[in-house]
Amino acid sequence: MSALDAIDTIRAFNRFYTNRIGVLARDYLDTPYTLTDGRILYELAAHQRISATELNRDLGLDPAYLSRILKKFRLAGLVDSAPDETDRRSQILSITERGLDVYKTLAARSRARIEEDLTQLDKSRQAELIGAMQTIETLLAPAAAVPAPIVLRPYRIGDMGWLIETQAVAYAREYGLNEKFEGLIAEVAGKFIASFNPKRERSWIAEQDGGRVGSVLLADGGGDTAKLRLLYLDPQVRGQGLGRRLVEECIRFATAAGYKTLSLWTNDMLTAAIHIYEKAGFRLVSKERHRMFGPECVGQTWELELTKAKLVSA
Repeated sequence: MSALDAIDTIRAFNRFYTNRIGVLARDYLDTPYTLTDGRILYELAAHQRISATELNRDLGLDPAYLSRILKKFRLAGLVDSAPDETDRRSQILSITERGLDVYKTLAARSRARIEEDLTQLDKSRQAELIGAMQTIETLLAPAAAVPAPIVLRPYRIGDMGWLIETQAVAYAREYGLNEKFEGLIAEVAGKFIASFNPKRERSWIAEQDGGRVGSVLLADGGGDTAKLRLLYLDPQVRGQGLGRRLVEECIRFATAAGYKTLSLWTNDMLTAAIHIYEKAGFRLVSKERHRMFGPECVGQTWELELTKAKLVSA
């Protein structure tokens, strides 16, 4: 194939694919938004807080065009903004609850449309399609192997089943814990759902590329004490600061809900999690040896006086 033929083939594919995903449509996924609007909402949801300057740099949009979209979002109540203290020409943007709802609607419809396409292909054709897409990305941007942003969201039906299975399998594989540990997780998760109080309790599920990669629960421990339960990170996202982020979400919510103390129970072999707790200001208040889950462990109770919490992120 000549260079000219290669160029024309790529251009033809670009036309096909942009039509396929609705780049030019003004009613992207049957909503009043465009694909660009959806991408901006995705970045805002993923980052929680980001400056307009950073958003413009990451997306490569014309500043005036981005400014018009953000103005539209603010008028619609999708985005809040505040002055950027480090750059007076910029603003700090944060997505509102309404904006998050719009983002979730777009994400759900996008996944449904892709699923519809995939159901027309058998498993081998699906693998061929995904492999071809990965090949294009690798060849054109070999240095762009940057992990997708991690988004935190509340619990949805099905999450607890995932949480129980994932943690039970992971701890059995990594530490040799038996089925009694799975029973404990199921008990904690079941109680959380059965007696859930949204004013006093919260859950966070971490998603990356649409897949669940982490979780934590904040439960009412009675009186002025909240309990941090079932912190978990998938191995593929460990070392990226997600554990600290989840713990800090618990601290912020517990403080806002009026608790004075945040308590947790863990085991000594979970050294990475314990390091996070220590950095956040938790102190070890008791420990005991046990064999509840097979191997000998040292159970530890940690507590944090919320007024003494050490938060890294604003």
